[in-house]
Amino acid sequence: MNQNELQSLLPGVINAVKAAGHILVKRFSSAGAARQDFPTLISAIDANDASVENALRAALLAIRPDSGWIDDEEAGGALPPGEWWVADPVEGNVNHVHGGAVWGVTAALVRDGVPVLAVVYEPLRDRLYTAIQGDGACCNGEKMLVSNKRDLRAALVGTGQARPGEGAAVHEAISASVQTMLNAALLVRMAVPATFEIAEVASGRMDAFWQYTQVRSGLAAGVLLVAEAGGVVTDTRGRPWHFGSEDILLAAPGVHAAAVASLASTSKVTP
Repeated sequence: MNQNELQSLLPGVINAVKAAGHILVKRFSSAGAARQDFPTLISAIDANDASVENALRAALLAIRPDSGWIDDEEAGGALPPGEWWVADPVEGNVNHVHGGAVWGVTAALVRDGVPVLAVVYEPLRDRLYTAIQGDGACCNGEKMLVSNKRDLRAALVGTGQARPGEGAAVHEAISASVQTMLNAALLVRMAVPATFEIAEVASGRMDAFWQYTQVRSGLAAGVLLVAEAGGVVTDTRGRPWHFGSEDILLAAPGVHAAAVASLASTSKVTP
């Protein structure tokens, strides 16, 4: 599949992702569910997914009838050969049900383990991110470029949980990495979901993002955005990233090596 073929798919993917986003806007309340108990929160999260997932899946599979669909949006690890849609019907669902603004819909077409097309829609902030392999990344039609910083001491960096309850080893790795980066970078922030933090790197508003363990749906679109915006995508040790990697680091080229060196000191606690 060449760039022209991917370009021809893009309008349909945008329409599918935006349609899901518009449904979620109608379901959204800034009052949120912060005072609700855990079972009620989970029910609200599941209801959001159910409101858009079937239509999004059907629309994307219609665009590429021979492609596959990943049913478990929290799954990680390598994908089988061929074309797969890696999507999150409500990326940042926990923010949506709490009345927060940072949530949206993501879809990435992955071919033989490599993201080749990505669309991310953030309705409340009116941001549409798109990327095609070899053809750059855009936000609302404007080309994105990663930061040109060359000094980690001047960098805004971030991390976050891939999912709740990942266990002591992952929590220890996150904690150690934050402590390290607090001493190495200008500012460190932690936020979810990963896609929109990664989009900040692609846009140049943030300089690096790393995460221990992986949820494919939180990384597939963002990986292509950063790569096409001129960033570097590796694991935290600086090795080439793939869906089977244990962790991920996305950074502006000028701070990537320093970020790898800093995170290396946490390798003893990395799961």
